[in-house]
Amino acid sequence: MIEYLMAGGGLMVPIVLCSIIAAGISLERLWSLRRREVRPQRALLELQERVEREDLTDEWLKGLRVKSPLERVASQVLALHGGGRETMRHALTAEIAQIAHELERYLSTLGSMAAITPLLGLLGTVIGMIKVFSAIQSVGIGEAATLAGGISEALITTAAGLSVAIPALFMHRFLSRRVDDLLIDIENDTMLLIDRCVTRSSTGFR
Repeated sequence: MIEYLMAGGGLMVPIVLCSIIAAGISLERLWSLRRREVRPQRALLELQERVEREDLTDEWLKGLRVKSPLERVASQVLALHGGGRETMRHALTAEIAQIAHELERYLSTLGSMAAITPLLGLLGTVIGMIKVFSAIQSVGIGEAATLAGGISEALITTAAGLSVAIPALFMHRFLSRRVDDLLIDIENDTMLLIDRCVTRSSTGFR
């Protein structure tokens, strides 16, 4: 492996750095975007029970603001239950946008890694081919070792760039889709809570 890295030339350094960054972001987001962390069923059941009991105290709602994304969204929306459906829906839209920004953290960087590494590989290919033609101009085509070194550098950097870019692109698409699914679930869960609040508004909340 070390031989391949050295044969690829100086551009292998940024390619390797990009691979480390992409792997780190992928692992961190896979851990952070677990469904039980973002939208825990236990919390959803408690929210539903509280709405059913009309027990939306300010102290309890305030405590939810430091918990899961679902609970944070619900706390901000349910705190406005006295303002009616439209007020809560406007609050939900604002909170979903805020949570989306949080869940999408680092994904733009991951996408950048997927876009940059093939270009680095292509640049390595160009540099390698320049070396090949420079060698041909200097010593002719009889120096096979010199020519092979330039061609090897060109092929290795291209392969390395694609080897990093393909999984990085896959993870970017996969994680982006997971964020979209989680946001839809959070929005649907909160809308059900809003509807339940509205149907029970005639009895009042504490």
